[in-house]
Amino acid sequence: MVLSFSYYELKLKTLRQRAAMDTTYGKPETLIGTALAPLDWTRSVGLAIGFSLLIAAAAQVRIPIWPVPITGQTFAVLLTGALLGSRLGAAAVIAYLIEGAIGLPFFQGFNGGAQYFAGQTAGYLIAFPAAAFITGAFAEHGWDKRFWTAGAAMAVGSIVILLSGWAWLSQFMPASVAFQAGVTRFIPGDIVKIMLAAAALPLGWKLIKNDKR
Repeated sequence: MVLSFSYYELKLKTLRQRAAMDTTYGKPETLIGTALAPLDWTRSVGLAIGFSLLIAAAAQVRIPIWPVPITGQTFAVLLTGALLGSRLGAAAVIAYLIEGAIGLPFFQGFNGGAQYFAGQTAGYLIAFPAAAFITGAFAEHGWDKRFWTAGAAMAVGSIVILLSGWAWLSQFMPASVAFQAGVTRFIPGDIVKIMLAAAALPLGWKLIKNDKR
């Protein structure tokens, strides 16, 4: 009877632990997930909203060129995925897109509205959640703990955004022109931003480890 009771008690404890894990979006393997663990619903929602505001702020850092302005959005989106993980990172980006779509001045130039999802930059916006999810998935598997793997994870996310933006932009102009205007001119800046993030992410892990010693 004692063994039977202990078995069911252990099983119940395991089920509770699994249920607790299922009620969170953040993965403990990510930088923010580890720093703020455990991430319950309240913290997860707060982080999603907070990072959506970060992306909105980054969108205002821009060089207004035609047809697609250079902004800090891509960097903020990829960093959101790397820090929050796949599900919570994608949720934060989706929250940002919804906020902008309903008219909040969160898109570049302090603009907003659903019309941006039919304009020339729509391909980039649509790809943001996927890019954050992919970058976050790599981070959950430890890619953000080393410089080169962190850079590779961010680069894959950036490529997803650029290719989606190019495919959409090609509806408005010849594909070769769209590639030059919507991909080539962004590569140098993306490389710099990716390298900065690739250096910062491993440093963040080192700081967390030092704090826990």
